[in-house]
Amino acid sequence: MKKFLILLAASILIIPGMLFSDIVTFKVGYFIPRADSDLWQIEFENMDFTKTDFQHSSFCFSYEYFITNYASILFTVEGYNEQKVGFYKDYVGYTFPDGEWAYPSEYQGDFIPNHVFSVASTPVVVSIKLAPLGRAHKFIPYIGAGAGIFFWSVELEGDTIDFSDEWYDTAELVSVYPIYNTYASERGRISFGAQAFGGFMIPVANRLSIETEFKYVYVEGRFSDDPYHGFQGFEPFDLSGYQISLGVNYWF
Repeated sequence: MKKFLILLAASILIIPGMLFSDIVTFKVGYFIPRADSDLWQIEFENMDFTKTDFQHSSFCFSYEYFITNYASILFTVEGYNEQKVGFYKDYVGYTFPDGEWAYPSEYQGDFIPNHVFSVASTPVVVSIKLAPLGRAHKFIPYIGAGAGIFFWSVELEGDTIDFSDEWYDTAELVSVYPIYNTYASERGRISFGAQAFGGFMIPVANRLSIETEFKYVYVEGRFSDDPYHGFQGFEPFDLSGYQISLGVNYWF
């Protein structure tokens, strides 16, 4: 619901400009995160979810103002949001008077440590779009690139195992690690990013066409240095990815 309200608010802000635009587009896409930074890798190494679990649908609203028959300016607002519950793959938890401890998974355990990992991104991007054949055809290929601001959030809530604090259970002759209840959150962060895309439009009626598009998005989110947020010390978070989308265009 919150993601929808953000997209709606952004759309309302740019509606006045639609009076001067040539195309309004709504697209449904499938976003494939690149997930190439240390926080992603730690999650995938320890938890039972994978990179494919964070592939998810996205929604896009855009309007397009034609400069010439071959070039236009494109204004785009999108939304991606996904969260997964992950269980530690190789450890179980025991509860003792002095706290909770992680033991190797060959033990029975009292519970399996788990936490929720959430990622959201809302880019607002301005792009240059080129139609090499022009727009007065039954098949209209295009390419483009642009840059803008990305509103993003990352959250982790639940059990985390502190592998930097190794202890030794002398009775069981095994290394164990403390388990902490964690809430780490970076919300409402803003980063600059870029995108490149290509696709084609096919007119199907007097003012209506459909389009399909492939896009690559590049953006890195820098975590706050404030330890209160819980992500201090991690490298910039990779919010880049690939997107395939299908849309409907209305021509003015």
